[in-house]
Amino acid sequence: MLYTGAARADAVKLGPWSMKAGRIEYRRQKTRKSGGVLVSIPMHDDLREVLAGLPDDRPWLATARGEGRSSDGLGNLVREWCDAAGLSSCTAHGLRKACARRLAEAGATAHEIGAVTGHKTLSEVQRYTAEAQREGMADSAFEKLIARPNGERNVVNLPERFANNPANTQK
Repeated sequence: MLYTGAARADAVKLGPWSMKAGRIEYRRQKTRKSGGVLVSIPMHDDLREVLAGLPDDRPWLATARGEGRSSDGLGNLVREWCDAAGLSSCTAHGLRKACARRLAEAGATAHEIGAVTGHKTLSEVQRYTAEAQREGMADSAFEKLIARPNGERNVVNLPERFANNPANTQK
């Protein structure tokens, strides 16, 4: 889930049949009534290594008996694993959010992140990535302000651009 950004309902359905030309492809379960948002993401090398040893006739997150797992069952299992590891604040959904945040911290745009997570709106993506390196992004934004494309390297409001009346300049 960390390398796909998939929600639990989608993650439990992924398997070898989801592989298409080296990519993971699936339609979001949450949007199935409208045809399902198509998610098509490249396979991360770390994920490829883990999946290489799994059987090719069952979902990747199958039970020990090789059966498909329910979304709630996966959530409960991840909860147990997190509690056993002393990570009581972590959840299965947190893996999806962590994927989105890592993409944001790597410089991915909201549209790019949405293409990975299958979110339909940018507001949903922004909710997931709001805390991603805010200080670093503020530094980057301010650098863009200072290094203006027109060559001016200041942040003052010039009267000829911002004041309706030259006598009423903004500071």
